[in-house]
Amino acid sequence: MRMRAFSQHLCSSLRNGEYYAKMILVKHSQPQIDPLVPAREWHLSEEGRLRCQPLADKLAGYEPGRIVASTELKAVETAKIVAERLGTPFEVAEGLHEHDRSNVAFYAPQVFDAAVATFFQKPGALVFGRETALQAQERFSRAVESVLEKYIDENVVIVAHGTVITLFVAAHAAIEPFAFWKRLGLPSFVVMSLPGRELMGLDNL
Repeated sequence: MRMRAFSQHLCSSLRNGEYYAKMILVKHSQPQIDPLVPAREWHLSEEGRLRCQPLADKLAGYEPGRIVASTELKAVETAKIVAERLGTPFEVAEGLHEHDRSNVAFYAPQVFDAAVATFFQKPGALVFGRETALQAQERFSRAVESVLEKYIDENVVIVAHGTVITLFVAAHAAIEPFAFWKRLGLPSFVVMSLPGRELMGLDNL
């Protein structure tokens, strides 16, 4: 599916005179990678913190009513910087974390890419980590729906992670998961319509 980047953002859609909110799924900004520390404990790098400012500026066009982050530090820090810049309420929610790889050592980039490609190709198999792709997608989807039920009719920003965002989008749109995953930068975001979960665009910074 060909995606389009947004240079200008509208906070809502009007169809037949009715208001349609949007959900924006954000992949966290650039972390400080430390092979000796679990990825879920990585903080943002200095460059990653700087990148949150133009991210916030792009998200401002959607006038988000709430920013919700996964419990992982790099997502929390991304969301906090954006929320402070926008003056938007911010909170952390369970279940939005990345595919559970807590039992996996640090992989070299090529090895990691190969593992992720197989992960997407065999969603019901435990390829690596503690969750299959299906389990991660179902867990993340439950958490997303819980957030959306809490903030009905608001534009909601959810700051999470590349793999689970890809799994969620793939459940609602005709994408090739691995290629989509590779396109997600640090940071980046995808926009989906509500309530239909239609994929509207992908934006990289």
